[in-house]
Amino acid sequence: MSIMEAINIGANALKTHGLRLDIHAKNIANVDTPNYVRKIPVLNATEDISFQGVMNVMKEDVFGSGTLPYLQGGVVFNGCVEDPTIGERIYAPGHPDADANGYIRSSNVNAMVDMADAIMAQRAYEANLALVNISRSMAAKAVEIGRG
Repeated sequence: MSIMEAINIGANALKTHGLRLDIHAKNIANVDTPNYVRKIPVLNATEDISFQGVMNVMKEDVFGSGTLPYLQGGVVFNGCVEDPTIGERIYAPGHPDADANGYIRSSNVNAMVDMADAIMAQRAYEANLALVNISRSMAAKAVEIGRG
């Protein structure tokens, strides 16, 4: 893996985890908004790194050409899905969103769950920022060595 590939993987992960953090922040901001449905970010690996996927790549590369497979890795943001959990029914007959019986649905956001998810997204963001910074310093050292 080249230094630029490592930087690109880190940059894509920064974008992905930044979007993930935004979604959790919106969920937390709407914890008391009636009829708000919690959004769950969907993240996927950029390549099939399952055991079967690796074995298929090895079958094609190792046994065919005698080289070990190179899997780039990385993460990609694939949008959001709505949390299927139903919010609590609250009796509020004067509310503009109330149904014919006077009930509204509260948000299905659990602030503690979204706070924990936001902390995980923040830590993943920080780890990938460190990856980009380390890769950048390695490139700078390589240039410095090349000048000497």
